[in-house]
Parts: sequence; C-alpha cells; structure tokens
Amino acid sequence: MKPVRKVVIPVAGLGTRVLPATKSIPKELLPVVDRPLIDYVVAEAREAGIDDVILVTGRGKGAIEEYFDHAFELEATLAAKGKNDVLAALKAALPKAGTVSYTRQQAPLGLGHAVWCARALVGDEPFAVSLPDEIVPERPGFLKQMVDAYAQTGGNIVAVEEVPPEETSKYGVIAPKARKGELIEMTGMVEKPAPKDAPSNFRIIGRYILQPEIFALLEKQERGAGGEIQLTDSMNALVREQTFHACLCKGVIHDCGSKLGWLQANVDLGLKSPELSQAFRKFVETRVKD
Repeated sequence: MKPVRKVVIPVAGLGTRVLPATKSIPKELLPVVDRPLIDYVVAEAREAGIDDVILVTGRGKGAIEEYFDHAFELEATLAAKGKNDVLAALKAALPKAGTVSYTRQQAPLGLGHAVWCARALVGDEPFAVSLPDEIVPERPGFLKQMVDAYAQTGGNIVAVEEVPPEETSKYGVIAPKARKGELIEMTGMVEKPAPKDAPSNFRIIGRYILQPEIFALLEKQERGAGGEIQLTDSMNALVREQTFHACLCKGVIHDCGSKLGWLQANVDLGLKSPELSQAFRKFVETRVKD
C-alpha cells in the first residue's frame, strides 16, 4: 500500500459567494485572524505528513504563488527593525524548496475537472484533496485523522461529519454499509437528498484520499450538476471497483466560502488567540450587549 505523499488543492474558483471582496483578492488569501485560508490548509497537510502540495490555479491567482515565496524586501525590513518574532513567523510558513507545484485549470469546469488537471503531477499513487475554503485550525487536523485511518483500510476515504437529519438537502451525504468506530464503510454518495430519501445524515466534508484510478474516470466523466464535471460522480463510479470509507473526523471545520462562515471563523479563532483573545472577548461582549 503506497503512502499518501501529495495533496491537491484547487484554488481556481472565483469565490462568488464572498464578492465583492474576491474581485481583486483570491478567495484563498482572505485572512482568518492573521493568516490566509490557504495557510491553514497547507499547515493541516504538513501535520499529516504530506509536504508535496499541488495547487490547481487559474487566472488572477498569481498572489497565491507569491505567498509561498520569499518576500526579500519585507524580510530585510523586518530584520533591520529587529522584528524577529514576525520574521520567524513568516519564514515558518514557507514550504521547503520544490515542495509546491502549480498547474492551471484553464476553464471553470468544476471540482472534478480541477482534480483531473493535477493528474501529471500526482502520477500513479494515492493522493489527498483539500478544499481551501474549509479550514481545520485544531490539531489533530482532519487530514491527519484520515491518513491514520488510511493506514488501517487503504482504498479511498472521505471526511464526514454528522448533521441534523432535516439538513441533508444542503449537502452531499454518504450511503453507509457498516460502521466500526469512527470508520464507516460506504456504498456510495448522494447529492443533497431530501431528508426522507437520505441514506444517512453524514455529510461529506472537503477532504478526500483517493486512488489514482479516479483520473481515468474523470477523463470520461460527463458534465453533471451545474453543467460541471463533478468529483462525486466519478467517486460513485469508483466505489463499484474499490473500497471506500468515511472517516467521522473529530474537531471543528469552518466553511469560509460564505460570508457568514468566514465571519464565524474569525470570531471563533479570534476568541482562541493567545495574543488577542482577552481584548477581543471584551469587545465582542460590548457589541453583543448593544
């Protein structure tokens, strides 16, 4: 069983749910407290032992590449002013040379197409997929939990969390077969089922571990919902050939792809920040009282 060494992060999306902020700033660089979304996602992958990052980019996303490079003038200025703590934090976020790769999604054809665009960089080995607008700041992160589960099961794994049964129509959910602890063997996925038709209330989160055979299916995949090439359509085809498990991950994941979710993430992490929590909590309390 080959280890999971690479993570594909699709960053070509337009971020329409958080416009107008994303008109000139990539959605993935929106800050949560003092770090951009993409930083949280890459840090989660590193914690899982995955250092090889593949970013699937698009037009207007050059600032993401700049973020993962040295800013020599800024670093020199910080060093000259003796701001060593800030400088150390900047350098700690930098990946090792040669561990971040970029490929281009030239048309907005959906998540499945974005993953397929990374096929040459992934090669013939299992890989993770992390959606950058969902962040997991706590440790162990979801990818770490999934990699540990993969060591037991192999095959393919999706991250899930339990939602109220009446909310299944908002999400893609799994069709379970058997459960052992936090691992659920599954027979497929259903997109946004009505509560009465839902096979479970385990909603799929934007974290996956997939086998490379998915690429051949994605290449032939017809457009699905929204006129896009859907990753779940090819996963439902692959589940007939390979094992799939859902990992019921422990912890909180913030969906920052919406304005409300982004605000909630900032409040939650601001209240947990060692540097800011005390003063921020007082401010929040005064605003709530008003």
